[in-house]
Amino acid sequence: MTDTFLLSVLDQSPIEEGHTASDALRNTIDLAQTCEAAGYHRYWLAEHHASPGLAGCAPEVLMGPVALATHRIRLGSGGIMLPHYSPFKVAETFKLLAALAPDRIDLGLGRAPGTDGRTSYALQRDRSRRRPVDDFPQNLAEILAYLGNGLPEDHPFASLKDTLPTGGGTVEPWLLGSSIESAAWAAEVGLPYCIADFINSDGLPQAELYKRHFRPSRWLDKPYLMVASWAIAAPSRAEAERLAVPARMMFHHLVRGELIPVPSVEKAENWAASVVDAPQRNRRSILGSPSEVKAQVDEVAAFYGADEMMLVNIMPDHEARKRSYRLIAAEYGLASPAQAA
Repeated sequence: MTDTFLLSVLDQSPIEEGHTASDALRNTIDLAQTCEAAGYHRYWLAEHHASPGLAGCAPEVLMGPVALATHRIRLGSGGIMLPHYSPFKVAETFKLLAALAPDRIDLGLGRAPGTDGRTSYALQRDRSRRRPVDDFPQNLAEILAYLGNGLPEDHPFASLKDTLPTGGGTVEPWLLGSSIESAAWAAEVGLPYCIADFINSDGLPQAELYKRHFRPSRWLDKPYLMVASWAIAAPSRAEAERLAVPARMMFHHLVRGELIPVPSVEKAENWAASVVDAPQRNRRSILGSPSEVKAQVDEVAAFYGADEMMLVNIMPDHEARKRSYRLIAAEYGLASPAQAA
């Protein structure tokens, strides 16, 4: 913990070119253990579908092995894309995870599909309509009822709350997003809110709306804001910028409708030297030496008034990713310099 905010990690389980999802998942478990030892507060796993570059298509599945490989750090979904799931199934799954890792489980919920339109349609159980109605608020309310005080007695699903796995303590629900709608829902139902600054760096209006309209609930007495930002630390700024080029190449291809695995630094540098139509990213990238990264993270936290900062990155070099998180933790005093070496 820093003097003013907690530090956490979001892992998208990147797949390096020439490697497999199995390799990426082993790296995720290893990185979770690294981040726990370094002193981070929580470790969340992302949901992305039909991606050759990101292995985490089912965070609820991956959280179990990570829970068994760690002891203290909180684990969560960053997030469960609710349009693909039934509320009861989500509640049941996360209560089961909590039974496996009591009082360490976060349920981060998102409204986005986490993929392209075709894959989103393939994920639907009911394909009678291309785009189902937006029933996110109703499904969110049902999940919170299962995890909280239950549904009204006359509701046909009311008794299901008593069938959920027990012994795991409290599952902590979160809302995630980069839009005004998600901020409004989080404020209305009184949930902690995570802004995806690495997707939309213009999230201050969401933060202000969330804090202004927050209603106390059984989950929270006052607003709690976490900001997820892109961050890479290395011994020098030049090296950090070099390690960031593969993700730039991936994003360039993504906006052109081309999905690729994480390229090597060398391949990405050759691409960067030759490409002339790379889109300008309206996304914040925190890059540099440990002290430079700390200064930038502090600045973002102050900009949003964040209670917690969650750091995310994609790199082909797993050891460089581990080093990045260790260096940042050491700079904040979460771990000793010897541990970060």
